[in-house]
Amino acid sequence: MKEAVINKAIAMRSRAHAPFSNYRVGAAVETQSGEIIGGCNVESSSYGLTCCAERVALFRAVAAGHTSFRSMAIATHNSGMPCGACRQVIWELCSDIPIHICNEQECVKTISSKDLLPDAFDKSKLL
Repeated sequence: MKEAVINKAIAMRSRAHAPFSNYRVGAAVETQSGEIIGGCNVESSSYGLTCCAERVALFRAVAAGHTSFRSMAIATHNSGMPCGACRQVIWELCSDIPIHICNEQECVKTISSKDLLPDAFDKSKLL
């Protein structure tokens, strides 16, 4: 399934709505059941309302009823890493999963979500 989640993320870049930055990002998450759900970044002229591809993919998956995830892929033209907000959401919704970082054609590296956000703040800190 690694190739399928990577290919979906790369394909999702073409759906990005990025009229301001022109930085097109695609993402895909593989659910525990094997379904692959994609997302793309959607920019707003009120920049704070912009939503990253990683969060779009995860929120779509959660809205469809998924609660457990196997992996995620993120594709940009230059193998960009997820922002801090996305790292937090990935950790909270997915725990420790492999994250495939891709360019326009292939996976460049794989990193664990735990390594993306070391010493993460999560629900365990709220007790």
